[in-house]
Amino acid sequence: MADELTPETPETESAEPEEPIKKRKNGLYPGVSDELAESMKSGWADTELHDLRPVEQAGHTARRRAALSARFPGERLVIPAGNLKTRSNDTEYPFRASVEYAYLTGNLTEDGVLVLEPTTEGHKATIYLLPRSDRENGEFWLSGQGELWVGRRHSLTESEALYGIPASDVRELPEALREATGPVRVVRGYDTGIEAALTDKVTAERDEELRIFLSEARLVKDEFEIAELQKAVDSTVRGFEDVVKVLDRAEATSERYIEGTFFLRARVEGNDVGYGSICAAGPHATTLHWVRNDGPVRSGDLLLLDAGVETHTLYTADVTRTLPINGRFTELQKQVYDAVYEAQEAGIAAVQPGGKYRDFHDAAQRVLAEKIVEWGLVEGPVERVLELGLQRRWTLHGTGHMLGMDVHDCAAARTETYVEGTLEPGMVLTVEPGLYFQADDLTVPEEYRGIGVRIEDDILVTENGNRNLSDGLPRTSADVESWMASLKS
Repeated sequence: MADELTPETPETESAEPEEPIKKRKNGLYPGVSDELAESMKSGWADTELHDLRPVEQAGHTARRRAALSARFPGERLVIPAGNLKTRSNDTEYPFRASVEYAYLTGNLTEDGVLVLEPTTEGHKATIYLLPRSDRENGEFWLSGQGELWVGRRHSLTESEALYGIPASDVRELPEALREATGPVRVVRGYDTGIEAALTDKVTAERDEELRIFLSEARLVKDEFEIAELQKAVDSTVRGFEDVVKVLDRAEATSERYIEGTFFLRARVEGNDVGYGSICAAGPHATTLHWVRNDGPVRSGDLLLLDAGVETHTLYTADVTRTLPINGRFTELQKQVYDAVYEAQEAGIAAVQPGGKYRDFHDAAQRVLAEKIVEWGLVEGPVERVLELGLQRRWTLHGTGHMLGMDVHDCAAARTETYVEGTLEPGMVLTVEPGLYFQADDLTVPEEYRGIGVRIEDDILVTENGNRNLSDGLPRTSADVESWMASLKS
């Protein structure tokens, strides 16, 4: 990695030049000569982009801002994208804009802020962004975040064309907010500088109401969002196929080979993975969020792969398949897998418009409770097991969650509108039952220990029922075996 500009030092001794180079005295950047500074100011072509088309979601973001405006009339609303976060010393994590900001603007760059100023007719939206790097003061080549180092930014004029929102210089915003009057709300947790400028103008309770509204607004997806989720799922399906094709190489290395294989697909076809991939082989499959991915991959074991591609607009898939590493389930593995499949079938069937959100979880849990009673792992009857929640020793987690720009989307929504709410067309959620027998669980026969199975699909609620967005991947044990054999042939 190139280092930022520092004064040059000779590698070896050499004769002194006839006239020493004149360095800038009292300049902002010691070690830069006046001549070099002047040279870097000029001789650059005009790269302004013209005739830009709005981003695909611009119409949808305008409608979303209108809904937000109607909910909070007469109030100034401030929604930051967030800032870069330091990874170590002078390197940063890859930036990901806040979901609230991206949802309302379509812009994904750091330091951006959307402000809705109240007017007599609603609100006037302005997107505050960093403009092009200044060539006069040397910022574009001397600052670590200058365009020469990190790449070209869109000009404010270009941004207006792309996002359909008037754009201004974000460096002027903090002072403007300090001078603002009237009620203000801000989405907290993303930009400390913006929050500091509003310290005496906002309250935690009012800001939380804004966050809740923006979370609940995402419960029902529009056609653009559904298409993006399908795109994410389709890339994810191809990523799972990639993994199956290289399982023999993963056996020679570790779970990291699986993680890297899927990551390549995510970066080639999307923005990134939507969350840390779970590439859990053998007993690691019983750890719900196994993301260390540093264990062995052995023939005869199961691989629980929970992964999702995130699109360039930040919509993510979330899919899980449990695969026999050598392509064939053992009898006991198949027994457990088929039980989870049966539970998932019951859960998916319960995803219906007008149904309760909890219905699919209850349906899947009932099937799994029946199975563990049937296998003699817990004493029945099933109603007793469910009433006491005894099956949860091995089912562990909820059977699904909303999906969208966050893998666990709409997390700030109120209980009454989410987990106690009613399903509506346009909602997208996961159905993902599982059974997990820990390697040290002495309450089950030894042959069960270390087996973990989860099957997860992304389900769209439709007008007449549901649609499995991830049905490009097989789900029955027989189909999984046939699919794996076809990819390895």
